[in-house]
Amino acid sequence: MDYQQAGVDLVNAEEAVKAISALVKSTYNPQVISDLGGFGGLFRLGDEGAPVLVATTDGVGTKTEVARVAGRWEGIGQDLVAMCLDDLVCTGARPLFFLDYIAVGKNEPSLIATLVASMATALKSANTALIGGEIAEHPGSMAPDQVDLAGFAVGLVDPATAIGPERVAAGDRIIGLPSPNLRSNGFSLVRAVYADLLSGVKDGRASTREHTLYEALIEPSVLYAPIMLEFVDRSLLHAASHTTGGGLVNNLARVIPEGLSAVIDPNAWRWPSIFTQLMEDGAISLDEMRRTFNLGVGMALVVAPTHVTTVLGSYPGAVEIGHVLEGDERARWS
Repeated sequence: MDYQQAGVDLVNAEEAVKAISALVKSTYNPQVISDLGGFGGLFRLGDEGAPVLVATTDGVGTKTEVARVAGRWEGIGQDLVAMCLDDLVCTGARPLFFLDYIAVGKNEPSLIATLVASMATALKSANTALIGGEIAEHPGSMAPDQVDLAGFAVGLVDPATAIGPERVAAGDRIIGLPSPNLRSNGFSLVRAVYADLLSGVKDGRASTREHTLYEALIEPSVLYAPIMLEFVDRSLLHAASHTTGGGLVNNLARVIPEGLSAVIDPNAWRWPSIFTQLMEDGAISLDEMRRTFNLGVGMALVVAPTHVTTVLGSYPGAVEIGHVLEGDERARWS
């Protein structure tokens, strides 16, 4: 099975971006200093050298449907915060504030409180304020227990301490920060593979093994923002990529400049068991797994060789997974 068969058309996704690119850029003014495709939009607050605002937005995809089958909403707010803040910190920005958008079929105050409590806990760990949001009730277009989420994060970075492609050099090393689970990506494919399991969980037919697997699927995303801010404060990073839709290599390519290539060693770490089980249960090809899931690396850091030991010793489970060399492909598997 693959993402296309599960209903996600990646070709159309690329075409949609191409279709809107000129429209988006037509709104730019001289303060906009980023292009489409980065991990955040950059807006300079003045002349050259002035502080830069960084903004990101994201959701949790159809992981909400996995939560819905058993009413397991406790970790979904953290997923939302991680998807947004972990993009933001890939620019070196310090998160300032966050807003949420919650769409529901029926407004149940206890559900809203559970979602926001999860967001608040995650945001406090990154010293980020939740300053507003929207609760939209959509009767008739959403089932009463259906939920969709989006988040919006804004941060600030000094251009002198920003990280990104311009700092990357041949000889840099790539370090992976571990992800024990799927985070919030690939769930349309997951739901297609485990449709019977999810149905069984919903109506009480699931076995103990199936419940254990369900718990692994719904486990909340690790929030990397706190440790990332420490790394930035200590000037340990050249660049970073958050492994979201598209997988490790495609996201890493977003922070590697032209003329260089990040080469990832697939034997440098072991996949967490949820990925090997998913691959087997869904008869998913290796290529499809690589371009859909994080495979156990939720954040990739590009660092100078002199900082490898320090970074590896600063985060449990961090592992060196590759290096940067001169080349035409911005990122590839070895």
